[in-house]
Amino acid sequence: MTAQLVRSPFTVLDGGLSTALEELGERPKGMLWTAATLLDRPELITAAHRLYMDAGADVVITSSYQASEAGFVAAGCTPLEARRLLASTTAVARASGASVVACSVGPYGAYLGDGSEYRGEYTASWADVRAFHRSRLEVLVDTAPDVFAIETMPTRAEAEIVVHELRALTDAPAWVSFTCADDAHTCGGDVFAQAVAAVAPAVSIVGLNCTAPGLVEPLLRSLTVDLPYVVYPNHGAAWDGEHKCWVGPTGGREIPSLVPAWLRAGARLIGGCCGVGSAGIRALAALRASLA
Repeated sequence: MTAQLVRSPFTVLDGGLSTALEELGERPKGMLWTAATLLDRPELITAAHRLYMDAGADVVITSSYQASEAGFVAAGCTPLEARRLLASTTAVARASGASVVACSVGPYGAYLGDGSEYRGEYTASWADVRAFHRSRLEVLVDTAPDVFAIETMPTRAEAEIVVHELRALTDAPAWVSFTCADDAHTCGGDVFAQAVAAVAPAVSIVGLNCTAPGLVEPLLRSLTVDLPYVVYPNHGAAWDGEHKCWVGPTGGREIPSLVPAWLRAGARLIGGCCGVGSAGIRALAALRASLA
């Protein structure tokens, strides 16, 4: 599957799911964020995935980033309903006709909805974090996605926990991508290159996401592992978790101009995260066509 994932000169990933939903008139909010749409309008999630396919994406990433049994139960679902909704994220993505579906496995902080995934600082113990990931993965593994996207990891410790729990359940292809605060460190303060090296033996692809585009090249050049790199930065603004808004320039218009340098640094899967919508992915697809 890894060979299928890595196209020449690069594989095009999708953009931010919340951004696509906004293009369709939805306004994600609350602790469930994009996953809230699964409660009553899953077809809108499918339509958001299709927006990216139509723009030229090869891979769509599921709506399971914020989704969890605990989150859905807090929203009023029974535990059985909550697990069904979580499991549905893969089928909802496949309904778009996507050739490759990546199952999003977000950090514990994404479930909290308080922005802590961008700090990696939780009041929960690591044992609680591990139990949370184990429970969610037990549901998601059974949905048989093409690849697991362990994404927006703020710390080496949490990434290692998720990888360990995933490998206890399946040997399916997976990538790990960290979110980074500067050109050398994850948002939780770990040295990015060391965090990547710690998880690389257990996965197929490594890299970063939800990180400012200007930080990508030096971060990639710090890596020494012999794996394809995945890159899907945000639009460059900073997320204010308290006020639920972006601070700084948005749009990600500079991303295509940066891609050649990322390719030279080893990037082989490229897309966008928060704030990068269908226009951004269409531009990446057009760039790939011109390079090919």
